[in-house]
Amino acid sequence: LTGKFPEMDAAAATLSGLLCIGGIGGLASQSTARLGAVSGQAGVALGVISTMGHLHPSYGSLAAMTGLLGLGGLGGQQIAQRVDPTSLPQTVAAFHSLVGLAASAAAVGDYLNVADATKLDGVHLASIYLASVIGSVTFTGSLVAFGKLDGRLPSAPMKLGYRDQLNMGLGAATVGAGAVVMGAPELGVGMTALTSALTSSGILGWHMTASIGGADMPVVITVLNSYSGWALCAEGFMLDMPILTTVGALIGCSGATLTKIMCDAMNRDIVSVILGGYGTKATAGGQAMQFEGEATMTSVDETVKLLTESESIICVPGYGLAVAHAQYPLREMADTLIKNGKKFRFAIHPVAGRMPGQLNVLLAEAGVPYDIVEEMEEINDDFKETDVVLVIGANDTVNSAAEDDPNSQIAGMPVLRVWNSKQVIVMKRSLAAGYAGVDNPVFLKDNTDMLLGDAKDTVEKLSAGVKEFYGK
Repeated sequence: LTGKFPEMDAAAATLSGLLCIGGIGGLASQSTARLGAVSGQAGVALGVISTMGHLHPSYGSLAAMTGLLGLGGLGGQQIAQRVDPTSLPQTVAAFHSLVGLAASAAAVGDYLNVADATKLDGVHLASIYLASVIGSVTFTGSLVAFGKLDGRLPSAPMKLGYRDQLNMGLGAATVGAGAVVMGAPELGVGMTALTSALTSSGILGWHMTASIGGADMPVVITVLNSYSGWALCAEGFMLDMPILTTVGALIGCSGATLTKIMCDAMNRDIVSVILGGYGTKATAGGQAMQFEGEATMTSVDETVKLLTESESIICVPGYGLAVAHAQYPLREMADTLIKNGKKFRFAIHPVAGRMPGQLNVLLAEAGVPYDIVEEMEEINDDFKETDVVLVIGANDTVNSAAEDDPNSQIAGMPVLRVWNSKQVIVMKRSLAAGYAGVDNPVFLKDNTDMLLGDAKDTVEKLSAGVKEFYGK
């Protein structure tokens, strides 16, 4: 396909890698996120084209590949149209499973198609083994994560007897099978060992993910994202395709970095998360505090009056906002208040929602200006100077037990200190605990009122009330 310029495919692959790197750089800022997405998409498209040029396929093979690419693109487009932002976490998990499956299938196919398996060098054998094993763990682990996030599987951690011993046994079996593969045996023995490694690593991925509670699924998603990158990186060495190594390393490193950020935001130990542990690094292990008192209820009319009389307002959105699709009436209410001289901002916790950045995406989708959306580190000290805080569908991320109770499962977790404001309005369906299953004493504080009900319906009423007050 490259004709008289055989180096064109290599040049295109290099440019593809640079575009992907630029895409990640662009995604680092909300103002350049759209450009970053376009850069990444262009990089992937150019990577596909360069791969076709590298393969020098016949016209028949080219037609078949183009047809399959078209089918895949059509399928992806149909899925994208049906998935709303609320379902993004489980969609990401499902796509990770496809990456893992593709990596394992490509590794097995490469091994079966070698002329003489006994003459493969160590790097090639290691690449086949790692792509197979990491891909298998990613495949089964991602399927379990999808099931938990989509409500198809219980979010509670599975508790089998001798859990750690089972994990160690599966890990040992996987490593042992890898040792056989690395010995460059004849094809039959090698394929048996590779199949054993695939099976044991797949069971390990399933069991380890099933043993993790639903509250830790945001971290699990980033871990699986990193795994998929390293599987892709191994494939790059296996197929001698530098573009796969480059992009795989980008995904692996970015996923690992995001995992570190998520664990810091939850004050969790990554080893504890992966092994299905409970609590944070600061949890003392004693009996959690019992908070006594009664929550004070309020009404829409009282809340509208409070908002219109306040000068400084901060809104803390959570997963409940996403489920109710309340971002659009919320933006309308914010616009009305801002136009009438109020200081209105949004405070986003790093683990708000079910995956990193989910609430940022929801607000951006509704057209909320970037400059009034602030991260926890930027806004946490401003609560004490705030007249009213609207907490919509958030719970664990505003739980004062993280700072007040050393025995809490979320002890030491950085939270938004909404209770320092003059007045807090918490909007929830009920007084139930959050995703982590920890009671929230903020609900019982003297400066907190509860406004129970469906978030979208309630926010629509608040927006209408605010507009009516200002005569618009």
